[in-house]
Order: sequence, then C-alpha cells, then structure tokens
Amino acid sequence: MQIYLDYSATTPPRPEAIATMQTIASQQWGNPSSLHTWGQQAATVLETARMQVAGLIGAVNPETLYFTSGGTEADNLAIFGVTQQYSQPQHLIISSVEHSAIAEPAQRLEQQGWQVTRLAVNRQGRVDPQDLKGALQDNTVLVSIIYGQSEVGTLQPIEELAKIARNAGVLFHTDAVQVAGRLPLDVKRLGVDLLSLSSHKIYGLQGVGALYIRGGVKILPLFGGGGQEMSLRSGTQAVPIIAAFGTVAELAQQELMAESDRLRGLRDRLFDRLGDCSDLIPTGDRLHRLPHHVSFCLTEAAAQKSGITGKTLVRQLNLAGIGISAGSACHSGKLSPSPILTAMAYPEASALAGIRLTLGRDTTTADVDWTAMVLQQILDRLQCTRNNLQLTMYN
Repeated sequence: MQIYLDYSATTPPRPEAIATMQTIASQQWGNPSSLHTWGQQAATVLETARMQVAGLIGAVNPETLYFTSGGTEADNLAIFGVTQQYSQPQHLIISSVEHSAIAEPAQRLEQQGWQVTRLAVNRQGRVDPQDLKGALQDNTVLVSIIYGQSEVGTLQPIEELAKIARNAGVLFHTDAVQVAGRLPLDVKRLGVDLLSLSSHKIYGLQGVGALYIRGGVKILPLFGGGGQEMSLRSGTQAVPIIAAFGTVAELAQQELMAESDRLRGLRDRLFDRLGDCSDLIPTGDRLHRLPHHVSFCLTEAAAQKSGITGKTLVRQLNLAGIGISAGSACHSGKLSPSPILTAMAYPEASALAGIRLTLGRDTTTADVDWTAMVLQQILDRLQCTRNNLQLTMYN
C-alpha cells in the first residue's frame, strides 16, 4: 500500500496538465517573442495561460501577472525587485516563520547593511498585527509575510497586515504558494501589492511560477536579457509548462470550494485519530489553518527520552509505504532543529521532532485512518525499543 501525504512539497501533475503540456510542446512550440505565425501561436497560448492564472487570484488585469521559474524566483523577484531600487540600505520587515525563499534573501540584504525586522509569532505561529504596526519605521520599504506556513499550516491575517502596511505607504508582499488552489484568493480584497505562486503546488508541472504585481508598483528585474515578461523577467518562456499552469489554475478555481471542504474534513479526521497519542503535540493554528495540512511534534519529554526525530519518523513511515516530511534539516551530518518550531518557542528536542502530513486530491478516508494507525504503531515500537535498550545498558 502506497500513500503519498506530502502534497505541500509537490503535487502529482494532473492528467489535464500533462495533456496540455504535450499538445503545446508538439504543436505550438514557437518562440512567443517571434512575429511569425509559429511565434504568435505560442504567444496566444502564453496569454491565455496568463488570464487563467490571473483568474485564480482575482487579478482583473492579466498583465499584472509575471511568469517565473517557480515560487522561489517569484519570492526573490519581489524582495530584490523592490529593494535594489534603493542606493542606500533601508528597512525590511518579514515574519520569523518565513519560507527560506524569503528568509535567505532577507539575510543577504542584512549582510549588505539593510535593517531587517523579523516579527515574532505566538505558539500557533501567528503574527500579531499590532507588532507590525509597531515595527514600521520611516525607512520601511517592504513588508513580506507568508500567507500559509508550509511546515505548520498556520494562516496569517494577510488582509489586516496588508492594510496596516498600505496605510503607512509601505509595499506588502505575501508568499501564497501553499494557499493557491486550496483557499479563495482575491488580490484586491487582500490588498497586497505583490503575491507569489507556484504551479507544482496545484497539480501543475515543476519549473514555473508567477509573481503578481499590483498595477502602478514598480520593481526592477533580477537579470537582463531579451525583455520577456514585460521586461521584468528575461528569458524565453517555457510555454508548454506555462500552458499547463493555466490549465490547472482554471480547474482549481472551478473545484476550489468542494475540494477545500473535503480536505478540511480529512484533515480534522487525521488530527482526531492521532489526538489520543500522548507523545504528539499538534503544531500550528487549528482554526486559522490550511485545509489540507496536519502537523505534529513530539513532546519534549518523549523526544528527549526516546531520541526520536522527525527524520526518524519520516524514514519509518516511508518503509511502511507512506510519504510525509519533517521540518528539521541535516547540515554537514548534524541535525538542526526546525527554525519554524524554534520561532514558535518549542524546545529544541521537540523542534527536532516535527512532522508534516499534507493531503491532496487522491487522499481518501482509508488513507487517513491507515496512516494514523501506522504512525501510532511506529511510535509505540520506537519507544519500546529505546526503553529496552536503556534497560539493557543500565543492567
């Protein structure tokens, strides 16, 4: 039995996405910048996809959407596209639970003399809007707050945060990679200036994403070249996978409400099935949460006593045919605690023992029930093995 529960890492491409990609690659493969028939056919495909993806986020003008190689490039384009307009370092605000595609560019800017404020979060991983209000300075030029946190599933109050930034005359960006296709997105209602997306998180193909830039907002390109994407993102567009992005964006919009409700039901069922496990602590905000997202960490006592880490549980579940992920990372052979759980004030032992189970289109009730049973058995076995080992060593 094979059960994939890592949909926040990547999603299997929909058959419709693969069919679109194959059709365009074989029949409309021209360079969209060329003026001849082959090029103009490809250009039409490109602009159709732009309208489809713009529709998913409620962007009335499709030309406010710029295709990139993925969510990471979209995030980097937002951060550096704004900040490199300034000849002198200014002030940037992010949260302490950002994806590395935001956290690392912010760190690089800090090394260049920029002042970076990292807003604290509560135990559920939420930013307090009042903290943003208090962190704003006269030289603040950009606020970037992730919408749906990929590791613990917490949703931020983006509409309220964006309003605070807007009232202060500061640009606001959000990474909505995990939210797109799972919850309704409307850039006008949210009030954001910039918003990042990724195709392979919504059953499209890997290698393409997009950055929404509100009309009138000016940013600089990351690199020079042929002036594609309205001179903001040079490089010949990957038309076949962009077309597939458009296809899945349109399908996601059509299926959004029903699928979100279904996933929310499965999510809550999995939380409930594991609720009796005294060694596990749910992480993230249960109320303000991505509909497909379940996450836990071990209690400090259980983690310290057993030595079990998130990586251990990932490997054990993989042996049982179940794919999940962990938040801790291995650097140079040494396991590091999750920076997200650390920012949420979890002790180091627990921050080393975090796991994420994310659900998708193919997830069933049977999958959820089986996974809960297997995970409980693995925890019991690992704890028993560790206790026996300690007893043997003591004797």
